[in-house]
Amino acid sequence: MSGGGTETPVACEAAHGGGGGGGKKRDSLGTPGAAHLIIKDLGEIHSRLLDHRPVTQGEIRYFVKEFEEKRGLRELRVLENLKNMIEETNERMLPKCRETMQDGLEETLQKLQAANDSICRLQQREQEREKVIHDHLTASEKQRLLQWEEFLKEQPQRRAEVDDEHRRAMERLREQYAAMEKDLAKFSTF
Repeated sequence: MSGGGTETPVACEAAHGGGGGGGKKRDSLGTPGAAHLIIKDLGEIHSRLLDHRPVTQGEIRYFVKEFEEKRGLRELRVLENLKNMIEETNERMLPKCRETMQDGLEETLQKLQAANDSICRLQQREQEREKVIHDHLTASEKQRLLQWEEFLKEQPQRRAEVDDEHRRAMERLREQYAAMEKDLAKFSTF
């Protein structure tokens, strides 16, 4: 890959100050023709050093040649196949998947709604049962409190009855022991 253009002997002589020892060349630098040659040489030097278009164009041609010839448009075929697959997916598979998904979602939503309704009914029954149990417990508690208060009110009377019964039993026992002592006293006199 060359940058293009060839060197002229004038450009070399102008750049080095004349070359082989000819004084005429040095004298001719002041002429209008020599200025033209110098400008031409400077343009060539400038284009070789700073103008990279020929090099860039050569590299681009090489890249395109490498890409198209050696790879045989393989990437283009791959992209074409991908495009065909995408079109087929969009035209056939996507609607089919959408339809299947909608059918499945509708069925699932119906099942979820039925399950949700069943759970709501169960929850309502449980709440009603808990309310009945709570009401029953509250009524039982009130009844037990009334019974306890009644029991506490009856305690002094029952205590008096028990004390009276105990006193009578003690009296009977005293009488019985007194009778037994009399009987023993009769036998001890023998």
